[in-house]
Amino acid sequence: MRVDWQGEALDRLLDADHATLVERVVRELQGAGWRCLVEVTFAIGRERGSVDVLALHEATGTLLVIEVKSVIPDIQATLATLDRKVRLGPAIARDRGWRCERVATILVVAEGRTHRRRVQAVGATFATHLPARTSEVRRFLARPSGTIRGLWFLSISTQATGRHRVGRSRTPPRA
Repeated sequence: MRVDWQGEALDRLLDADHATLVERVVRELQGAGWRCLVEVTFAIGRERGSVDVLALHEATGTLLVIEVKSVIPDIQATLATLDRKVRLGPAIARDRGWRCERVATILVVAEGRTHRRRVQAVGATFATHLPARTSEVRRFLARPSGTIRGLWFLSISTQATGRHRVGRSRTPPRA
């Protein structure tokens, strides 16, 4: 099934939100001394895909695999996909000439009540898979030590958001 809203505007809107989140993540990481690549594709064995943000903190040898979601349509698929990318992270880094000693992972989710409510509804699952939250993630990014598996709620600070007013039709209904 395909859902269209104002032609292809829905796809562009979701892509704009995703791109905005990726941009914010990369800027924060670079400001903290991380080396970043975006939309890193891989083909290892039968597994193919792309990592939204792959970052290396060279001083500590920490590789960071980041998945960015402006919406989370399927929590199970999101966590499984992230797990696969983390498992393949060292090989993906080696293909880029990067050396890493440890792999950390962060799921970045657009800030919002709906997303927080969805995460809270399966809180035990997220606590097991991604136990660190935003404040701990930010501390780790500033001074990486060891590894982290975290969930980072990040706001989308542009006009492109998922909320739009729907006005009434200007033509009166037919009798």
